[in-house]
Amino acid sequence: MKHPYLKKAYDTLLLRTPHEPEFHQAVYEVLESLEHVVDDYPYVIKENIIERLLEPERVITFRVSWTNDQGDVEVNRGYRVQFNSAIGTFKGGLRFHPSVNLSILKFLAFEQTFKNALTTLPMGGAKGGSDFNPKGRSDQEIMRFCQAFMSELYHHIGEDIDVPAGDIGVGRREIGYLYGYYKKLKNQVSSVLTGKGTSYGGSYVRKEATGYGLVYFTNEALKTVYATDFKDKKVIISGSGNVAIYAAEKVIDLGGLVIGMSDSEGIIHDATGIDIKIIKEIKEVKRENIKTYLDTYPNATYQKNPKKLWEIICDVALPCATQNELDDKDVKHLIKNNVLMVSEGANMPLTKEAIDLLLENNILFGPAKAANAGGVLVSGLEISQNNQFYNYSYEKVDTILKDIMNKMFHDIYETARRYNEPNNLLCGANILSFKKIAKAMHEQGVT
Repeated sequence: MKHPYLKKAYDTLLLRTPHEPEFHQAVYEVLESLEHVVDDYPYVIKENIIERLLEPERVITFRVSWTNDQGDVEVNRGYRVQFNSAIGTFKGGLRFHPSVNLSILKFLAFEQTFKNALTTLPMGGAKGGSDFNPKGRSDQEIMRFCQAFMSELYHHIGEDIDVPAGDIGVGRREIGYLYGYYKKLKNQVSSVLTGKGTSYGGSYVRKEATGYGLVYFTNEALKTVYATDFKDKKVIISGSGNVAIYAAEKVIDLGGLVIGMSDSEGIIHDATGIDIKIIKEIKEVKRENIKTYLDTYPNATYQKNPKKLWEIICDVALPCATQNELDDKDVKHLIKNNVLMVSEGANMPLTKEAIDLLLENNILFGPAKAANAGGVLVSGLEISQNNQFYNYSYEKVDTILKDIMNKMFHDIYETARRYNEPNNLLCGANILSFKKIAKAMHEQGVT
């Protein structure tokens, strides 16, 4: 990082937050791109926009005490990071996972701020969650935990303040429990949570949105840069949650062949094309290890090491599992195998070294803040539908999702070209979103 103002802001951040590596990584990735524009707008330095942008507006931590099925009291820690509301209401998911800590949530909330700006909807960035692990818990335990979590969180959210959604470990079941208790505590029906069931205000396509949006964005990139699309392309997808499953479903719908998928235990490789219906049954119904895919398709292969996924020869790679799952060693396999594009379905699944290696080798890279924005985009549409007392059809939501993801790609693509970074979608996304956020912060004064 060469610009003295950006370097000073980053160095100050390191001193203030010495134990938050994920947050530092996300910030550095953005600031590196902003060297192109920081001098174009005098107010950025004069009003210290960058340092203000790097400090969350509000960080809330709280105790979550609840009772398990054995009658024992357990204690977890809850969080909500309300990062930036310059362009609208705080918006971002809740994550229930043992790895949750302040560094991860600050990086997610920071990224969410830029991602939401790219959707063109009036939403600021936030993220929250708990170190609670829903795996292996009964429905009753999950309900009691969600109610205990909401009994504190409800003080800090509202449809005109902060609208959470789901994330890892928080699906429709958890959102239902959280929403039901919020409604009881506030005696109010509202759009305060998104990802709800369609029977009580949820939007069609919400479950599929991140995965579908990822594929729409990637498909538009393939068409624009390589004059091709997903038809007959071999695709590998890490993870087997909502994002991965519905990305695979849409790839297959567009004529592609998903030949590799993974979970936290290992990978499956099926050269004839993975049957996504079986993956859905394994992961959404039975909640079993992906290895059981071989019970139905014995000719497929299984390897216990999830990293082996990146060694499979493919045209497109879609990492959809978790942060920093793909490093420079993994990317070397993809480059050797002539991958056309890597698009992030998870949040920051590539390390900085992995991203740099892709860009150095002119491999098209779809950054998460753009490529996986479909989920929050449809969440925004859910708020809109709630406020209108109306439900859009499945087809209408899917069409809006596709249109906005395609437009987002072209806006980012053209921004990168304008700043002499052709095909650098990361740079284009960072510049485009920053300009919108910085302008809003400038026009609202020092707050």
